[in-house]
Amino acid sequence: MASWFSWGEPCHRTLQRSPSDVVTDTLMLELSWQMKEAERLQRERDNEYRRIKTGVDYSWLVSYPRSTYDITAGERLALEDLCAKIHPSYCGAVILRFRQVVMENEPEVQEVSSFFRSVLLEALDKMKEEEDAKRLSRQWNNKRSMSASLMTFKSRVRINPFGTSEVKTVSEDVERGVGSAERAKRVWSMPEFRNGKAM
Repeated sequence: MASWFSWGEPCHRTLQRSPSDVVTDTLMLELSWQMKEAERLQRERDNEYRRIKTGVDYSWLVSYPRSTYDITAGERLALEDLCAKIHPSYCGAVILRFRQVVMENEPEVQEVSSFFRSVLLEALDKMKEEEDAKRLSRQWNNKRSMSASLMTFKSRVRINPFGTSEVKTVSEDVERGVGSAERAKRVWSMPEFRNGKAM
């Protein structure tokens, strides 16, 4: 009988979902849970208001429907599209930030999706800023390494327009006591360069 149902065979189909699908599902689950929680808190506030107003508690008698509010299909698709753009490493931070915003504001159930959208956009902006910073850092490091290699290349190459192997300076001439006739041959505003092979 086990052969009929293929219980002994290993499962050849493994469900591999893309990371963006996992992030989207996780974030949308968090949104739906926060919406249900906001609806429950709103009901509790309404019951408390009625209890204070009438002085009678009928909460044990009332049965509430599972969920009465849901976002539109277009809004859901737009939010899923934003969720798919979130990098998996930011998923936890987005959830924590969303919970923090909901706790701070105690929104009505209709407002939860707009808070969720603002948290997603905030996370996307942060991701873009960090990516730009990384890109600029890579460009800066590439330019620095290139300029360092050019500096080492420049330090090895020396130009010697006069064909002498030593660099002459004014101070050397003064120290050696070279006369003004020899100094007049050379224009000191031009530096003397020498060939790297002569080093």
